Amino acid sequence: MNLDFNKQGGLIQAGLIPAIIQDAKTDKVLMLGYMNQEALEKTEKEGIVTFFSRSKQRLWTKGETSNNFLHVVEIMKDCDEDTLLIKVNPDGPTCHTGSDTCWNEKNDSRLDSPGQAGWLNHLKMVIRDRKNNPNEKSYTASLFEKGTNKIAQKVGEEAVELVIEAMDSNDELFKGEAADLLFHYLVLLEQRGIDFDEIIDVLRERHGN
Repeated sequence: MNLDFNKQGGLIQAGLIPAIIQDAKTDKVLMLGYMNQEALEKTEKEGIVTFFSRSKQRLWTKGETSNNFLHVVEIMKDCDEDTLLIKVNPDGPTCHTGSDTCWNEKNDSRLDSPGQAGWLNHLKMVIRDRKNNPNEKSYTASLFEKGTNKIAQKVGEEAVELVIEAMDSNDELFKGEAADLLFHYLVLLEQRGIDFDEIIDVLRERHGN
């Protein structure tokens, strides 16, 4: 990953760039830290966020004393290549004060709208990539090869299976079928060239938001 670690400006020190930490499930911003090249390489290699501590003047892995590690899901650079956005799954509270975030906010998907629904955008892009860059080992790519009729038929089958499970008391099986239906529904939308956001727009218009 090419980044400009030597850009000067504001509080940014030579060789350091800011790294914004965001919860991958809730999209809540958890904290801001700084990384040098070594910290970034260690983070990429181990999958756990490591910063460069400006006060301690050394590498500092978040959670090294509290065990509240930040497990990397995705690392992104901004358009100027001098700032990172790192999406993580946190083990516990992020702030040293014990708060979920360094802004003393709650980070609970059950309480914080929109919860984990934003992750569907990630799934949508994965599905789109499977369509545009097919792989013979990919189940999703094989669906696109079969065409609209077969995908629509699969959605219908998953809907029936969900209805059947809804009449039973096994929550795990019900959730599994609900996930299958949602996945194949997103595949069908992609096959039709309709973005999931367009469906959300229809719902918002119907509900006055």
